[in-house]
Amino acid sequence: MYRVRVRGVPPVVLALRRFPNPRLTGIGAGLFAALTMFVLACVDRLLFDSSELVYGLLFLPVSALTALWVRPADLVTAPISVPIAFAVGVFPISGGSEGLGGQIMGLVTALAVHAGWLYGGTLIAGLIASVRKVRQMRARRQYVLAQERGGAPASERAPRPAAASASASAAAKPVRAGAGGAGGAGAAARRPQRP
Repeated sequence: MYRVRVRGVPPVVLALRRFPNPRLTGIGAGLFAALTMFVLACVDRLLFDSSELVYGLLFLPVSALTALWVRPADLVTAPISVPIAFAVGVFPISGGSEGLGGQIMGLVTALAVHAGWLYGGTLIAGLIASVRKVRQMRARRQYVLAQERGGAPASERAPRPAAASASASAAAKPVRAGAGGAGGAGAAARRPQRP
């Protein structure tokens, strides 16, 4: 007798399946990342005295979640919205001086100093989005190949249009001699052929 070995699902996969899995639009993913980074920067300013290390470490998982939660049609927006979210979030911890000019200089300085975290988060979002896109393209290619081979389930096959089935059934009906009226088979036979 043969023994059937049933492979169990690893506990890590089960734990990851319990997490929420939303599908955000491109704008929604950008808003999620920007608002999350702004709130985390405010918490960083209150609790950790505007620590750049804490902000940078918090930026990496937000970048990953943004790339994971964006819907497949908007995957290209994840690596674009993540740097914008970093810039929005770094504003509370930039430490600029009084006035608008001082705040802008502090923001530009903070972006230049923390460019490593910015590039790291953008790279993570870009890699995750690229892997998801490749998997989506591979699944689509397998689906098309299955359709071409006729291996798709009957529920996924496209039904025949009603007009095509009606014309096929009309063509299969026998025509009696002399039954064709003005638009029947007799009229088609009497029509002169063009050279």
